Amino acid sequence: MTSYRSLFRTPEFTPFFLASSAQVAAQTMSGLALGTLVYRATDSPLLSALSMFGPSLAQVLGATTLLSAADRLPPRATLTGTALAFAAGTAALAAPPPLWGIFALILVLGLVASLGGGVRWGLLNEILREDGCVKDAHIKDGYILGRSVFNMANGVTQVVGFATGGVLIAFLSARGTLLTAAALYATAAVVSRFALTARPPRATGRPSLRETRRTNAALLAARPRRHLFLALWIPNGLIVGCESLYVSFAPDHAGLLFACAALGMLAGDVTVARFVPPRLRPRLGVPLLLLLAAPYVFFVLRPGPFLAAGLATLASAGFAASLLQQERLMAVTPPELSGHALGLHSSGMLTMQGVGAALAGATAQLTSPGTAMTVIALVSIAVTVSLAPGLRPAPRAASAPRTA
Repeated sequence: MTSYRSLFRTPEFTPFFLASSAQVAAQTMSGLALGTLVYRATDSPLLSALSMFGPSLAQVLGATTLLSAADRLPPRATLTGTALAFAAGTAALAAPPPLWGIFALILVLGLVASLGGGVRWGLLNEILREDGCVKDAHIKDGYILGRSVFNMANGVTQVVGFATGGVLIAFLSARGTLLTAAALYATAAVVSRFALTARPPRATGRPSLRETRRTNAALLAARPRRHLFLALWIPNGLIVGCESLYVSFAPDHAGLLFACAALGMLAGDVTVARFVPPRLRPRLGVPLLLLLAAPYVFFVLRPGPFLAAGLATLASAGFAASLLQQERLMAVTPPELSGHALGLHSSGMLTMQGVGAALAGATAQLTSPGTAMTVIALVSIAVTVSLAPGLRPAPRAASAPRTA
């Protein structure tokens, strides 16, 4: 695939993109509204934070229990059902239920999200596979370009979602904002149902806890896939931990740091997806992971806000490593397990981001934000160096697990 325009000429990509963007906007708005609602009710920063990020942390449970269903359910019906589940759950949170009910719903929605992520990215891979785009003969390398579009759009959507959520909370209340988010989820369900093609499941057999664990073990058993998963999870999560300290590092300029980090991520994704030729991509994964961490080593020197913003911009370009690693992961995973593999990647990444934020916060509590960023960055570099031998492209793809 040679251009972003080619993506939107691909059948089904546009409605798929719009439905996913609506869900990201709804998730952002509902998270802000729920955090505000819980904080007003409890005056607890911890409970407020957990209400916002609880669904992401709960995905680790889904990764170990539900992911076998990601390739064994029809994609269109599953995406429609998960969007409706989020619409109903978000509307229920607007009631609101008692505090224990809120966190029970958050747990359930996190489990649903872990399944939805695997189905969504597996379907994207299916839509953009070369053999699925025969109407456009020039289309190739579709997955990496498609994921870069989603990464960029998600960043923009989150910024807009937070801004819109803040305005709605001020004018409608937190409950009104939750109901608006529920309507966005319902809209995503309608688009998925009527604009996507009904496809059969990619794999046969019944989903189960045992099958989820067996396939997880099989995916992680082969050394190339195992190193790819670890590279997708750990360095990314640790550096998100560094980003979680922006507010405490520069309270008056945290917005500048976040904006510049988003700009760097955008630049990295566009450069890798659009301009780096396929033959060079396998060589760039490890250097980009090192770039992701290296600029944060200098934060122990407490750089001024503008130098810190430049370092954050440079570092965030390294997030493009995940595009290359996902491309390689798909190359060593059979199509019938692509949804499970991508769901495992997504759930593990979100879980490690929560762990990274906790580790960075604890280190900053004992030292300082700048020192904590440097320590976490050095750990990320050490992890990357230790994984590097296993990330070298193999002459032949690793054998992929097959399931009934």
